[in-house]
Amino acid sequence: MLLTGAEIVIRCLQEEKVEFVFGYPGGSVLYIYDELFKQDKFKHVLVRHEQAAVHAADAYSRSSQKVGVCLVTSGPGVTNAVTGIATAYMDSIPLVVLTGQVPTAYIGQDAFQECDTVGITRPCVKHNFLVKDVKDLATTIKKAFYLAKTGRPGPVLVDIPKDITNHKCEFSYPQSVTMRSYNPVIKGHAGQIKKALQLLHGAKRPMVYAGGGVILSDAAEVLTKLVKKLGFPITNTLMGLGGYPATDKQFVGMLGMHGTVEANMAMQHCDVLLAIGARFDDRVIGNPAHFNEESRKIIHIDIDPSSISKRVKVDVPIVGNVADVLDDMLKLIEVAEARSDAQALAAWWLQIEQWRAKNCLKYKQNSNVIMPQYVIEKLYEVTGGDAFITSDVGQHQMWAAQYYKFDKPRRWINSGGLGTMGFGLPAAMGTRFANPDATVACVTGEASIQMCIQELSTCKQYRLPIKIINLNNRYLGMVRQWQEMFHGNRYAESYINALPDFVKLAEAYGHVGMQITQPADVEPALRRAFTEHQNDLVFLDFITDQTANVFPMVAAGKGLSQMILAEDL
Repeated sequence: MLLTGAEIVIRCLQEEKVEFVFGYPGGSVLYIYDELFKQDKFKHVLVRHEQAAVHAADAYSRSSQKVGVCLVTSGPGVTNAVTGIATAYMDSIPLVVLTGQVPTAYIGQDAFQECDTVGITRPCVKHNFLVKDVKDLATTIKKAFYLAKTGRPGPVLVDIPKDITNHKCEFSYPQSVTMRSYNPVIKGHAGQIKKALQLLHGAKRPMVYAGGGVILSDAAEVLTKLVKKLGFPITNTLMGLGGYPATDKQFVGMLGMHGTVEANMAMQHCDVLLAIGARFDDRVIGNPAHFNEESRKIIHIDIDPSSISKRVKVDVPIVGNVADVLDDMLKLIEVAEARSDAQALAAWWLQIEQWRAKNCLKYKQNSNVIMPQYVIEKLYEVTGGDAFITSDVGQHQMWAAQYYKFDKPRRWINSGGLGTMGFGLPAAMGTRFANPDATVACVTGEASIQMCIQELSTCKQYRLPIKIINLNNRYLGMVRQWQEMFHGNRYAESYINALPDFVKLAEAYGHVGMQITQPADVEPALRRAFTEHQNDLVFLDFITDQTANVFPMVAAGKGLSQMILAEDL
């Protein structure tokens, strides 16, 4: 059977059992859109900006364990999508990005809406392809899905010239593909795992540090069993929240720049550290030189060998899929005769409880002005801690991470590595498509929400009952905090003095808008939004304290134990 390239694209997506394609049409992809129109095996979601298409596909993947798919046209379609692609790349999210390109003969001729897609995206994709022959199209798409979801996941881009989508060839979709230069290791080295267990059983002050790799490899359940068996304290990174139940006693909170005292101090002063699916980045350990001042043995489990000993030298590297390695480790622990020093572990927990007693996340809520932390605490109560929470980037993101206790994986959807303002609303859309019966809330700020606010139109078209929690302090909040603390209170261009009326704006898009100015109205407004307006998108504009800062805080260039607390100011 001879099929056009456009028909082949559609058949490939059907073979991969794709549910949704997030996209925006344009000249170079019109043949593909024409074939989309003729089929009903998967749905297309029309966004209002290509950046939102990628963010929505990204969040669909983060919240569902599936590969996200988006489709954009050439030129500005591609360049608009780059921010979303880079966001997914930094957080290792499996995406297949299909992009249109000018006809093959026009490439390099400065044709209308031409750009060097392969060159532009090379630094922010796991891999990319330019299809030059329709006969290669099906195999290339198969490779894209394979690369996106295996090894360390990431976005893979397939650039398809317009003439290729109209050329014909026989269609055959391969059942599997192999790539000689790409063979990710899945099982960890047995000898290294045994070495790791020897260190863990000999530890006096052990610590478990788990990151986003736990979520991506679906290892939350086995991690929880392992940590409960060992009895050790555990911390999660921003990307790892939900990988271990936040309400469990052994969880000492998030670590890093805005981590808890108990998490950061335990991380700094442990004698054996088990790092799982994390990369010791600057927002987690601060200054590596300061981190290395304390002597400790480090075990590092990661599927990406290039992440091991990249910033911090480790003693026992274990390359492999996190879930597989932890499963093997747990089996060995269950039959091992050696056990940890119970007396030393008890003393270590006593020290951790002394750090925890500082209650570093405490704040004061008075009757006059809404504290943003209070809104997140009430959001947690009203949703029973069981919602999918997406966020934008800034102070509101950190407060959501600190005060919403995530007990399940894939419930916390945020841009960690790139820190992309505008991520939250399209991410909420993708999350809702992946989880059509779930409660989805987007925690945002008055600056971030305006980056992709046009997606309120998409939400109206597809009737997405997202709840937008806007912590409105009339500032670029995190910028203002840094300007206050490190730039002599010089608030250069951080004040937002031309804000829209968000209630009227939400209503203009056909949604429900509420403005909340009094602390006493916070909980009732949230309850109305999630009950009376269960089937509506509700924009809740909380007018919050303009001076609230995120604490604890580790300043840039400082170490984990050099935290600034609210009480220090």
